Amino acid sequence: MALQTKLVTAEEFFWMPDSKGLELIDGEIRKMSPAGGKHGRIASRVHISLGTYVQKRGLGETTIAETGYLIRRNPDTVRAPDVAFVQRERWTEPDGYFLGPPDLAVEVISPNDTYGEVDEKVFDWLRSGVQIVIVINPRNQSATIHRSLTETARVEIDGSLDAGDVVPGWTLPLRDLFVP
Repeated sequence: MALQTKLVTAEEFFWMPDSKGLELIDGEIRKMSPAGGKHGRIASRVHISLGTYVQKRGLGETTIAETGYLIRRNPDTVRAPDVAFVQRERWTEPDGYFLGPPDLAVEVISPNDTYGEVDEKVFDWLRSGVQIVIVINPRNQSATIHRSLTETARVEIDGSLDAGDVVPGWTLPLRDLFVP
């Protein structure tokens, strides 16, 4: 006899008292380990740079980890990027999760993340309509900018991050993320 797992909706997930550190993937709850200090510092530096740039120009809103984006229904998927940007025209402030994907998602690879898990997140983000996904890899001090499933650009330590026409003019030297 096979056991059936009850799938959880985004609304049920939102009202769970202990949903911090969790994501909802195709109706199933997945635990995410808390980020370490290096991960948090890198994500914070990206957010400070991007958030300041966006706010000064009135381009939209930026969010940080723990902000859920409902990117798929039936079964529901709620993901929380380390840093995200939503263009002003699309920004709403619902009581629950943001309905739809951000325009830009930034993921910082944690020591316990597998590359397969990271690829799954990138695929989910792009499939849901995110225009650019930036994956920062502290292990080798590099980043990969994904504009689609097939269009990627690797950024080495002496290069800079940018968000193309999603956040025109914003750049961040990659080296700035790794200097303590």
